Amino acid sequence: MKFHVINLGCKVNKVESDQLTALFLTRGAELSALDEADLVVINTCTVTGEADKKARKATRSALRHNCFANVVVTGCASALHPSEFSEIDSRVQVIPKASLIKELDGHYFSEEVKHDILDTGVSLPQRPQRVGEHFRTRVSIKIQDGCDHACTFCIVHVARGKATSRNAYDVIDEVLDYAQAGVREIVLTGINTGSYCYEGITLARLLEKLLELTADIHSSDQAPLRFRLSSVEPQNIDDELIELMAQHKGRICRHLHLPMQSGSTRILEAMERDYSIETYLDLVARLRSLMPSIALSTDVIVGFPGETDADFDATVHAIRAAQFCKLHVFPYSVRSGTPAAHMPNQVPEPLKRMRASILRALSEELFEADFNARIGTKELVLVENDTALTDSYHEIPRPLYSSKGDLIPIVLREQYNKARNTL
Repeated sequence: MKFHVINLGCKVNKVESDQLTALFLTRGAELSALDEADLVVINTCTVTGEADKKARKATRSALRHNCFANVVVTGCASALHPSEFSEIDSRVQVIPKASLIKELDGHYFSEEVKHDILDTGVSLPQRPQRVGEHFRTRVSIKIQDGCDHACTFCIVHVARGKATSRNAYDVIDEVLDYAQAGVREIVLTGINTGSYCYEGITLARLLEKLLELTADIHSSDQAPLRFRLSSVEPQNIDDELIELMAQHKGRICRHLHLPMQSGSTRILEAMERDYSIETYLDLVARLRSLMPSIALSTDVIVGFPGETDADFDATVHAIRAAQFCKLHVFPYSVRSGTPAAHMPNQVPEPLKRMRASILRALSEELFEADFNARIGTKELVLVENDTALTDSYHEIPRPLYSSKGDLIPIVLREQYNKARNTL
């Protein structure tokens, strides 16, 4: 069987899509181009109104480019509005994320097929590994799902449900499996990663256990496995986590993605974020005091209902004060079903676009400045096919005489700056 996976949205979606891909590959299926697939799976996102539109557009596009494949739609957008997808065409089937792998595995791969694979001497692992030519060298592991916050612009907490934390010992087992398979960087991810807590094991304590258990897996002449945290909400960063990152000097990558959303406390209150801009910048100062070389990136929403010129100016000021290395800029998109959709003083689209353009130009300026400040310093880089990823989350061309999967020290130089791309 030939299959094709279309992933939309966040890094958690990407983990889930890659898990499905790995499972199908172990069953002997072939990853193919869209127009050649027997099965197309679309993993949708619903974070904004635009994301919903992209999900429906992707479904129609898959049907148009492949006239015979079954099309399975899953993920957040289909969880909220399944009929909007199933009614597009009779070939479309909506399957909830929780049962996706079990249903597809059972439907497309009979026990006879699995026994035929076993007869060839290939084992069918309970947890297929996401390694090899179809995957990145670094591996993301989902440790958490759902969210207990209810930001007024967001509906993900409805689509994903309440926050849940994965069994810590299952996480440890999976990490050890990947470490023993030669993986050199593992990213811990979730919808609200920083809220992780399983039977008293917080995110910091989980990391501490993982650092200890993986310290000696690789030979002494190699850098040990390193960990990276995906997006962490600022209210979930505590002193225990900051001190752990500082103490381990790069085994936890000195990069954090801290969503700010706005530099105006008035707008943050309207968003129902759990911090003021003053407490946010205090956190940034604490991080930099213990890790002067830390790289910080962030999310910013422009044009939230009621955002004035003064609010936008406050955002620009906060961005410069925090000295981010990268901004992810989102013009506010009305999302039906959220409180913000009904707020007065919606910002005109042209003004949103202008403010977004200003921040994207600022992001390029900050990105350049952050990299230039690192020239001449040494960082460990993880090598992919043609690129390498620094500790500080800069992507550079692959160093000479390196191979995919290497975790090696390099001195950052100007020539990398000229050729690098951003993630």
